[in-house]
Amino acid sequence: MPYRKNNNRNKRYNRYNNIEHQHSGNTDVVLSPPDTTLMVVVAFLVVIGLMAIFSAGAPKAMDLGQNPASFALKQFAYLIVGFFGLKYFMKLDYKKLKDWAVPFAWFVIIMLVLVDFTPLGVVVNGARRWIMLGPIQFQPSEMTKFAVIMLLANAFYRDSDIFSSTKWVRYFIPILIMVFLVFKQPNLSMVILLFLTSMVMYLSVAGSIKYMLATAVAGISMAAATFLMFGKKLLHGYQMQRIQIWLNPNSDPYGAGYNIIQSLLAFAAGGFWGVGYGNSKQKLAWLPEGHTDFIFAVIAEELGFLGCFLIIGLFWTFIHRGIIISSRANDMFGKLLAVGITLSIGLQAFINMSVSSSLIPATGVPLPFISYGGTSLIVSLCMVGVLLNISKKRIKRIRNYERNY
Repeated sequence: MPYRKNNNRNKRYNRYNNIEHQHSGNTDVVLSPPDTTLMVVVAFLVVIGLMAIFSAGAPKAMDLGQNPASFALKQFAYLIVGFFGLKYFMKLDYKKLKDWAVPFAWFVIIMLVLVDFTPLGVVVNGARRWIMLGPIQFQPSEMTKFAVIMLLANAFYRDSDIFSSTKWVRYFIPILIMVFLVFKQPNLSMVILLFLTSMVMYLSVAGSIKYMLATAVAGISMAAATFLMFGKKLLHGYQMQRIQIWLNPNSDPYGAGYNIIQSLLAFAAGGFWGVGYGNSKQKLAWLPEGHTDFIFAVIAEELGFLGCFLIIGLFWTFIHRGIIISSRANDMFGKLLAVGITLSIGLQAFINMSVSSSLIPATGVPLPFISYGGTSLIVSLCMVGVLLNISKKRIKRIRNYERNY
């Protein structure tokens, strides 16, 4: 009877906590399940993305003589790859990423060099951001988000005052090289995203707010002065044009201002309830990038204010859960990884939705989990896998239950 009582107690314990055991010698580590709310939010975003890509991409696919569902099918194939990446990083101990940070950063640098300085780089819409390897096309700059987050988490988790020693060279030299190569493509929007993510990670590790504010004020002042004197020489022509068009889209309604005007018309046509799924008119011939950069405008037209509110609510919940996961992490490295991943995806979503509604100048940043793009989806799902890994509570049991066989 003692065996049966002890065995029943173990079964009730496991069923109540739904836990996973990892044994290392005499130490029993208990892993709780990953954050369920976060998984549900990401699942909703991915499903909404597939539906939006099918609706927004069908007209363009037919113009190219392809299957109307070709973009959605390709995105689904990328989703399968991203799902395996998510599962892998969710099971892998995230602390092993400490050893992966620097090698992965140099791998990304090599990929960026191939884009910028070899025939493998592909130019699309005036930007050289993609590598073409036969039928496979991917964007290495998307991987810089993950690389920078790992490097900064590695740099700051022991000591936030890393700038007082020479340790910063190992971590920040690769970051500076990546930023330079990304800016050269050019991809200014990704550079801004990397800078904002880095700033948030530094502040989250109890960095000096005075130092950060002083640096930001000095940097903004120098950038503003440089822009006023040499703006046209430093920025590429289309980047200057985007700023001017953002200020006055009607100055070139059939040229550079065309996309943003059509995007705003989509928002206006959607109203509160929307025109119905699949019934968007702007996607037919008026909004060229409806399945990528301006997919949020198509969603606004078809699903209206309620659809936009749902998307914003899902991303807000994603950020909320990510911050909670960071606050509950057992170590500083996990906290920093969680903060970096959460804010990187959240800021990217904010930038994309702001561009579609003309809140900020146009950029080439996709909407995470929703816009068409294999590299963005795969990298985002891998980062979510790390975030789910961190959400598992690792508890060392004081007393092991003995099993009699």
